[in-house]
Amino acid sequence: MKISENLTREICERCDALPRLNRNPVILLDTNFAWNLLRNVIFALSCIGTLSDKATAQMQIDLGLKGGVNYASVNSSATVVSSKGGIIDYHGGVYAMFKFGRVFAIQPEIVYSNEGQSYKYYVAGFPTYKSTFSYFNYPLILKFYVAEGLNLQLGPQFGFLNNAKGYTYTSGNGGPATITAQPLGDYVKAYNVSLCVGAGWDLPFGLNFTLRYNGGLTDINKLTGQISQLPGSPFGTSSANSSVIQFSVGYRLKKFGSTEEY
Repeated sequence: MKISENLTREICERCDALPRLNRNPVILLDTNFAWNLLRNVIFALSCIGTLSDKATAQMQIDLGLKGGVNYASVNSSATVVSSKGGIIDYHGGVYAMFKFGRVFAIQPEIVYSNEGQSYKYYVAGFPTYKSTFSYFNYPLILKFYVAEGLNLQLGPQFGFLNNAKGYTYTSGNGGPATITAQPLGDYVKAYNVSLCVGAGWDLPFGLNFTLRYNGGLTDINKLTGQISQLPGSPFGTSSANSSVIQFSVGYRLKKFGSTEEY
């Protein structure tokens, strides 16, 4: 709430007019300190209220939904698989954009995303398999507007694994090799940090488009560098980093404030 300058001055003057009930020097010093502290607090609240009112008037807040298509793969040097490739899947979520002026905005998001890879094992006669990792991702995107509605995007993304499923390979120890469908929670880490780079186009009536690349910074393989007796994962014991290209369509549901002053 904004506190006007006149009201601030009036309150401070009334503070000065209040009687000092005790003339003991030590207590008088304490009461003087208290009055001065109160005057400073009121002045600070006045400044904060004025600045916050001005900032709200110059900031635009958008709330909306988004969803789209993923092309996901995993960068890995695993020797247990060949013909590594990508999969096509989906993502969807919500966003809030805080735009300051005409050039800069911050956009946090909450996105459910299906990612993974396709691959073949080095075993004759087996077809192509795929593994799917579903994440709750939390991107924090910085947007830089270079033209009307056109923007460049950069920021971190923090992902938390919801589910991992796919196939594992067992050599059979001299017997026939087998491929088993099973959860991959024993092989995939529960978190994944990525760097997001992309571009977007915000249309004036609320529709927006985004093309973004999310490059994994986290080695998501739990077995990296280990000699494990577990059935072989799609990553083997090599490092593995996610790679996702996303195309999103979003729609602004609600708009607060404006940046027209800029």
